[in-house]
Amino acid sequence: MDAMGTEMTNGTKHSYTVPCSSAFRDLVEALAKRRGVNVGDIARSVLLVLPLGVIAEFADPGEPPADDRELVVLKSGPAQGRPWRRKPRLQVRMAPGYSIHNVRKALGLALAMEQGALEVHLHDPNAVPVPVVPPEAKTEATAASVAVETVQAAPVKKERRSPGRRSSDLREAEALKALDVAKEEIERMRAAISVLAFEPIDGGVNSRAEALYVLGFTPGTWPDARSIRSRFRMLATIHHPDSNFGDHLRMSQLNQAMEILRDEL
Repeated sequence: MDAMGTEMTNGTKHSYTVPCSSAFRDLVEALAKRRGVNVGDIARSVLLVLPLGVIAEFADPGEPPADDRELVVLKSGPAQGRPWRRKPRLQVRMAPGYSIHNVRKALGLALAMEQGALEVHLHDPNAVPVPVVPPEAKTEATAASVAVETVQAAPVKKERRSPGRRSSDLREAEALKALDVAKEEIERMRAAISVLAFEPIDGGVNSRAEALYVLGFTPGTWPDARSIRSRFRMLATIHHPDSNFGDHLRMSQLNQAMEILRDEL
């Protein structure tokens, strides 16, 4: 084992041993449990959605301090049965090719997004700009570049085209290409939100602890009224049924949470 952690590969399966503070480990494992996923799913969702340059700029949560160690009993080898003090760590199973630093940073980003400290806005710098199409060449495909989720591209009739008409057709093809890129970005964002969004509570929100969970606050925290309202507004823009990623049940439970916390606002 080196100072940063270890990596083991078995076929296409890869296991990262990521040293970290015990507090960081507990927060990540609690997040994975609430979402009904494993730690690798959380790291993978961030690494697939965010550019590595963005992840690299995020502060590494770091290794545990010298006084942060856990006691384990060795299960094999010459020292089997002996207690051993070691660094706290996370076992992360996902595809190979990532550094321990970036895996840990991805998990830190996931926690920051869940806690409302960061928001993610995706765009593709290589996307083909949607051209300005003259009125006679506008089709439903042009509108689709603005309303990706609801508008279908109009079929192109097969007929002989003049040079000017062929130029319009080329612009329409570029608009459709831009539309495809936008749809891919939406699907990537939808996948990230699906992993990071809170799991609705069976039976609804009935306690202060459940209300804070729905709003994404970590256990044991006491957010002030301003933080609660800010978190609600941010989550409401994501989960409102009218948004691209809307979810009626999650929005309903956000409202239930605010009702329970109304005396603190």
